[in-house]
Amino acid sequence: MDGHFILVSVLLSPLLTFLVSGQVFWSVNCGASDFYVDGNAISWMPDTTLVSNGVAQVVQSSNSISTVLDTLRVFTSRKKNCYSNPVTRGEKLLVRASFNYGNYDRLSSPPTFDLHFDGNFWTTVKTTNSGLQMYEATYVAKGDTVSVCVAQTKSGQFPFMSALEVRSVDSNVYKVVDESRALFLLSRFSYGASGILRFPQDRYDRIWIPALAGTKKLTNNAIFIDPTGTNNPPSGIFENAITVDSTADILLLGTVSPSKIPVYITTYFSEVTNLDITGEKRSFQFYETTALKSVSMSDPVLPPYGSMTVRYLYNYTVYSITNISLMSTMNSDLPPLINAIEAFNVSEVLTDGTHSNDVGGLALLQKAFSVLGEWSGDPCLPAPYSWDWLNCSNSTPPRVTSLFLDGFELSGSLPDLRYMDALEIIDLHNNSLTGTIPGFLGTMPNLQQLNLADNQFSGPIPTSLSNNNKLKLTVTGNPSVCASGESCSSSPGSTTNVSGSKKKKNSKLPVILGTTIPAFFLIWVAVGIVIIIKKKNKLATNANLPSATVSGANENSGGGANGDSTIVHNTGEEIINENDIVVVQ
Repeated sequence: MDGHFILVSVLLSPLLTFLVSGQVFWSVNCGASDFYVDGNAISWMPDTTLVSNGVAQVVQSSNSISTVLDTLRVFTSRKKNCYSNPVTRGEKLLVRASFNYGNYDRLSSPPTFDLHFDGNFWTTVKTTNSGLQMYEATYVAKGDTVSVCVAQTKSGQFPFMSALEVRSVDSNVYKVVDESRALFLLSRFSYGASGILRFPQDRYDRIWIPALAGTKKLTNNAIFIDPTGTNNPPSGIFENAITVDSTADILLLGTVSPSKIPVYITTYFSEVTNLDITGEKRSFQFYETTALKSVSMSDPVLPPYGSMTVRYLYNYTVYSITNISLMSTMNSDLPPLINAIEAFNVSEVLTDGTHSNDVGGLALLQKAFSVLGEWSGDPCLPAPYSWDWLNCSNSTPPRVTSLFLDGFELSGSLPDLRYMDALEIIDLHNNSLTGTIPGFLGTMPNLQQLNLADNQFSGPIPTSLSNNNKLKLTVTGNPSVCASGESCSSSPGSTTNVSGSKKKKNSKLPVILGTTIPAFFLIWVAVGIVIIIKKKNKLATNANLPSATVSGANENSGGGANGDSTIVHNTGEEIINENDIVVVQ
């Protein structure tokens, strides 16, 4: 067992002031259609403006919990669906996601699915027919957006969400823990309390659950207790405490976790009686207790009256047999007490997310084409839950390697994606993209396949693309596109027209063939080439002969004064390689 305790005593002082960031206080009522203010003065917004996917549902009346938790949104398509909200990079956040299946579909088949945040795996949600599953994480945002996602992991089991809450938390809260990790809440108890404590009593809207079982309740007689300072707990958690009957008894705090995990535990103490008047002493220590022994884990704790003491347990791994308890010291007159406790699982180091070049490029795509804005969260992480229309590498950070945007009804011009330099495949066919084919596409060092077929591009193909022998380029179905260096003209129903090429008389005739060509067509092309070679001298002296035609093209363009020849085509994929006959299969 490796662990450390830190004792922090906060005394009353009118000079102690702490700023509350208050930048984010976001409450989403998933599946609702109207705004709602609950009994804690928390305003809940519907999710209709936050997501376009999913279906709103209502739980069965017999499973009703509250107005907020009785509605949900179910996602029956896409690998993952996310709720996202802008935040400040470096802001410490408390994020809480709630799930109430409530047999909304009347199938009595509660689903299991994964929960993610900011590209990190959070937990596997295992819902039940009745009852609430709630998960809370506290961490420092590494980006300028917080995203919480649900991902389908089993066929026919559709993920959903009932409520989502995001709160800003001051930087001095849980500051002992490394900011590169998240804290996943295991439990948060206010001992001896008569009800749940949360906002507005707790400025960060932490939810404190009352607990008392098997112990003796104490009531604090201090007139005022100032909780300002470490973790800024609500003063209400110090109004009561629990204890045991005598100094010989052990105050058992319970098993922290059913499995071996790293934990962070913070405990809160405030004396309920002014011992300066009674002359008594309360002193106790933390112990790790197993079936075989109890081992001391701390120096003595002496709770102050009118203020609080906070003890942290961190860098500590617990097991299923581990119990944390409080035991009186030999010189104590009174048994141990405790006011409140929080226990967290400490996460692995959080991801920095997908490479910033790709995140920026995808943002440009989403700005240009609104339909793509329906996807949010990290584009690649956690694997394998990337956005549905892209592929990513396994590198750290991951890179976007493929874009599959065929048939998305995209219109307008293509934004500059040159900094997405890990792209190997771009498939944009069967859209309505316009303008010239962007030259930046030819500068992408890893691009191997570019499919621009069946769009409305116009003008010549950039030489950076046409001269790239390693690129599989497809531009069919764009009537106004022509070969590099040519002046393009088109008319309704015309095929791709290439003209005006200037080459030496002895240059080979450039022939461009499609990727899917019947065998008889290849034979026809071969015969045509033989005929062209035989008439080579004639072409050199007869400048006004019509150009050769390949792949079923029906248009001719006049040759230049130097005997230039042009191949016009409109069949299959077009791969342009100067001075070569190229057949792609």
